[in-house]
Amino acid sequence: MNRPDHPPMLSLLERIQQGDRDAVMEAYEVHFADLYRFVRLRVPQATLAEDIVSDVFVTLLECVGKPNAPRSHLRGWLFKVARTQLQAHLQSIGNARIALQWESLEEWMPAMIESNPEHLLGDVFDQQRLQHALNMLNSDHQEVLLLRFGQQLSLQETAETVGKSISAVKSIQFRALQTLRQIMTSEPKAEDASKSEDDPKADVQAGSKGGAS
Repeated sequence: MNRPDHPPMLSLLERIQQGDRDAVMEAYEVHFADLYRFVRLRVPQATLAEDIVSDVFVTLLECVGKPNAPRSHLRGWLFKVARTQLQAHLQSIGNARIALQWESLEEWMPAMIESNPEHLLGDVFDQQRLQHALNMLNSDHQEVLLLRFGQQLSLQETAETVGKSISAVKSIQFRALQTLRQIMTSEPKAEDASKSEDDPKADVQAGSKGGAS
């Protein structure tokens, strides 16, 4: 599901490299919302997420026309800076890992479901179960899934963001989806659990069958 920068983004990238400070404001308008959703999943306050993302564009402004300006993928560069600043914040409060924020995760969920071209998760999607399963993944797995399916970054952009090779990102994505599927398929669906609670006879019958065997 590679999605390289479209021609307008390449033009914007070139303008930033050439020192056009107005291009930073255009980049802000194009990318702020996606960056905010990514950061908001990791921090409990909306205002804090806004501050972190705003700092990303301050960093971009400081890099305009300089050798450290983004070179190939503007979007990947922005997410990398956002990730770096997010990690710095979490370390500053002594919490390198924080639970995903449920309210923000609900906004992100439809994109996860719609952008699942590999169909590795099959038809096991249930919002509550998916939330629970995502929060059980390790940080690397969470991050790659958020970037690839939530933000729909290309493999190259994701690799640039997390500082890994494309092959490493592919491997993490595969293991993350496999783990997510295993977690979700090993748990009863919410509706099945509800039926069991509403029908105590089912538990009695199940116990009788177990005893008979």
